[in-house]
Amino acid sequence: MDCLFCSIAAGDIPATIVDSDDTSVAFLDIEPFQDGHTLVIPRKHVTSVLNDDGELARISPMVTKVARRLVDSLGASGVNIVSNAGEVAGQSVHHLHVHVVPRYDREPGINAIRSTMPRRPVEEVAAMVTGEPNRR
Repeated sequence: MDCLFCSIAAGDIPATIVDSDDTSVAFLDIEPFQDGHTLVIPRKHVTSVLNDDGELARISPMVTKVARRLVDSLGASGVNIVSNAGEVAGQSVHHLHVHVVPRYDREPGINAIRSTMPRRPVEEVAAMVTGEPNRR
């Protein structure tokens, strides 16, 4: 099986890792909607929440931990937490993942989830979120 997210979880493909544990890996999205947009994935391959056997529940502590870190380290005022299931819903990588999208006062509401504002350099965001210069 060739799965991009399984390869990231295994460390075979570089990513800016925000956090990880035995169950999950959190990393910055390469096409972020907002500064700090992070994906949380299970290490175990599950195609989506529709095929989930409890992995979503197992990764939920990491989702919460990452959401708090993004708010605290980036000055966000809230987050959107989204998991797309199926291509019609926008899922492009068929490995369960949760988008944790920090939200800022300058662009409130779900309709503004994809920012039109200039973004900070990814290295700057990575350093703020991870506390390290770059974890790619």
